[in-house]
Amino acid sequence: MLGLIWGCSFILIKRGLLSFTPVQVASLRIAVAAIAFLPFTIFHWKKIDWSRWHHFAIVGLAGSGVPAFLFSFAQLHIDSTVSGILNSLTPLFTFLVGIWLYGNKPSPSRFIGVGLGLLGAACLVFFGKTTGQDSHIGSAMLIVLATMCYAISVNTVKTHLSDINPIVLSSVAFQFLSIPALGILFYTDFQEMLQTKPDAIVSLGSIVVLGLMGTFLASILFFDLVQKTDALFGSMTTYIIPITAIMLGIWDGEHFTLLHVFGMSFILLGVYISRK
Repeated sequence: MLGLIWGCSFILIKRGLLSFTPVQVASLRIAVAAIAFLPFTIFHWKKIDWSRWHHFAIVGLAGSGVPAFLFSFAQLHIDSTVSGILNSLTPLFTFLVGIWLYGNKPSPSRFIGVGLGLLGAACLVFFGKTTGQDSHIGSAMLIVLATMCYAISVNTVKTHLSDINPIVLSSVAFQFLSIPALGILFYTDFQEMLQTKPDAIVSLGSIVVLGLMGTFLASILFFDLVQKTDALFGSMTTYIIPITAIMLGIWDGEHFTLLHVFGMSFILLGVYISRK
């Protein structure tokens, strides 16, 4: 389910960019999710352990805030399918961050699972021909940076916030982003563009769906998954995202070859072995 939801997110970002700037797309996406989470924050206010506010803030910024802007800027120059594929680097950085910063001691099967999944993703990036656009290293590096942020967030959740209800965790994390996101949004010419751009309603609808599904719902599901398993396995759901992205590309008329099948097979095999 997460692979399907997040796999659709990149096309929704692309639709949002038809009428709005990357800053507007990212800030509106965050604002929509934060508003959706607000009732949960209010309801659970007295039960929240605010002494761990810094961990909540890290999860909000690294898990959603910063990556939302990085992906929006990246997709000005690269295809949404490539964005989805590059996002599968998240487990690799989750694995490395877990070792370097949190002292995790992974089993050999984790090394093999991450390696196979990364190999499959590399096949899709370099040999799959999932996009007609030329390589844009700078934009690709923005997505790599976003996956590093995800790695920090997911390890923080598993190490410091594994006892927090996923809904509470998500809602509190997003409240640290709500005021900055709304402030940034209204500082821009968002209202003018909404009234003047011919496709503004379609773009707005795409961003709202992105905020509610790809951010609000997906955050709850993802944190629940991380708490029930571990940081590495939770992050490996990003290996399924390229599959969804490529299937959407086929639906949109993009090219599909046996190399795609080969790459996806390694991805799924890597996810399976990582659970051993």
